[in-house]
Amino acid sequence: MVTGASSGIGRAIAERLGAEGAYVVLSGREQSAMEESAARIVASGGKAEIVVADVRDANAIQGLVNAAVGAVGQLDVFVNNAGVSFLSPILASDVESWRLMLETNVLALLVGCQTAVRAMRVTGNRGHIVNISSAAARDPNSGVYGATKHAVNVISNSLRLELLEDPIQVTTIMPGLVATNIGRNVDVAVLEGLVLMSGLEAEVRAGERLPDEVLERAQAALHDIMIKADDVADAVMYALSRPPSVHVAEIVVRPNKDFAL
Repeated sequence: MVTGASSGIGRAIAERLGAEGAYVVLSGREQSAMEESAARIVASGGKAEIVVADVRDANAIQGLVNAAVGAVGQLDVFVNNAGVSFLSPILASDVESWRLMLETNVLALLVGCQTAVRAMRVTGNRGHIVNISSAAARDPNSGVYGATKHAVNVISNSLRLELLEDPIQVTTIMPGLVATNIGRNVDVAVLEGLVLMSGLEAEVRAGERLPDEVLERAQAALHDIMIKADDVADAVMYALSRPPSVHVAEIVVRPNKDFAL
């Protein structure tokens, strides 16, 4: 089960799991994008199901878990990836932006963790919860977005301790700057710079997604300060593929150089 699988990191994780032979339930808000991912998963030998849902709805999260368990009889991996970012200074931001980040990045993740653990305990299988945080969580000056990701780290560590007597592991992945559309709410001038770096033509509008090709070309041009979504998927697969006696609690995966937006 992968949330936020319509694009970026979630899509890369879902497709990597599928390529490894998993039955993947993809959740997101853009059906057509997930249909393309599902087709790639099937082509690579895996199986996939898509569910359009808003993770801020606790009932929707229960429905996602039910879909995964209904497909194969148990839930093995739950990836809390859905997230949103507004990087405005606190004094220049607004309540709705904060609310959206808190509900998506923190509350939905909490519900996802709790719902997944309950399902795993029912069947008694070995399970793994992967929470996608951010390197911003390690920066004490990273604003409200960083605060939500620090909360993710605290929640993950607390949950890991609660599950010491269960065959369920918890891993926190903290990516640095990744070439994805989670940054679509940054200053338009920054997005225009990415388009320029890509060498392509694309209209930039605040809050709207950039084409995948623009992001891919921009990342290639800025590889020292921006990693690929596939690099994060690699980290997830590393944690999932360790033997049961090895618990990878945290992974930070970041570019060689830091870049401040």
